[in-house]
Amino acid sequence: MTTADNRRQRSESYGRFAEALCRTLLRLRGYRILATRLRTPLGEIDIVARRGDTLAVIEVKARQDWQAATEAVGARQLGRLSRAAHVFLAANPQYAGLSLRFDVMLVTPFAWPRHLRDAWRL
Repeated sequence: MTTADNRRQRSESYGRFAEALCRTLLRLRGYRILATRLRTPLGEIDIVARRGDTLAVIEVKARQDWQAATEAVGARQLGRLSRAAHVFLAANPQYAGLSLRFDVMLVTPFAWPRHLRDAWRL
């Protein structure tokens, strides 16, 4: 196995750990996890969660520091998440009446995740 393969495998493992940590934190805060690692033809959603009348579509970014995690979030992710969320809602019409929100959770080593609610609100 090459060094690039090892690095990719470590990144994938760290990403899965970060998503599991975020799911745990969300549950502790009263969210119900509806889907994880949801792949659609139009994009992937890391976590879909519900709390009250809000449906949160959550992107998890795991990096070595907060600055790198913050910089990894951009308008491109919002477009991908939005398209994938519409596919999810079409397949799950029972959630269509909920308020849709796009969140980001930033994960760095040795710190609790930061949950940025409604991250793309202008």
